[in-house]
Amino acid sequence: MSVNEPLSIGPRPVQQPDLEALVQSVARGDTDAFGLLYDAVAASVLGVARAVLRDVAQSEEVAQEVLVEVWRTAPRYRPDRGTALNWVLTLAHRRAIDRVRSVEAAAARDHKAALLDQLPEYDEVSEQVENRLEREQVRRCLRTLTELQRQSVTLAYYRGLTYREVAVQLSLPLGTVKTRLRDGLIRLRDCLGVSA
Repeated sequence: MSVNEPLSIGPRPVQQPDLEALVQSVARGDTDAFGLLYDAVAASVLGVARAVLRDVAQSEEVAQEVLVEVWRTAPRYRPDRGTALNWVLTLAHRRAIDRVRSVEAAAARDHKAALLDQLPEYDEVSEQVENRLEREQVRRCLRTLTELQRQSVTLAYYRGLTYREVAVQLSLPLGTVKTRLRDGLIRLRDCLGVSA
């Protein structure tokens, strides 16, 4: 060391690799270039992911996904659109935002499912009570029909006979049975309070 050379204190500055050249080499499948690129950008990628996600574990996952994506999509890098570092960090930011949206969507689905779980179960007891009350009302209204109307309605609607079979069963003309059924159903409708 000569007297005229400046004295250097501390470590020598590390020369930054040419990221554009590394990305182009990675695009050709150069794994050594990918290792150098990884070392050069991994901390920045993780920083972007942490800034967006604020969760260490998810940030690390996103950083890993981004670096894999850099390996796979390096041929798509276009130097005329920006620096290699900006391209990588844009991938990181987008992936982190996608993760936030995914987590929010999952939380919304979980919240909706939790609300559905809180809905009361089918109330079997009240349903049975309602059915019983309705049956009682129908029985009460059936008692208001004439004997012929009640027999016709019972045979046709509770036993499932056709009008012709009801006529044979009651030994009546088919027209009479149809009239009695129509009149009986009208009276039932009015008794039950059903609108036409």
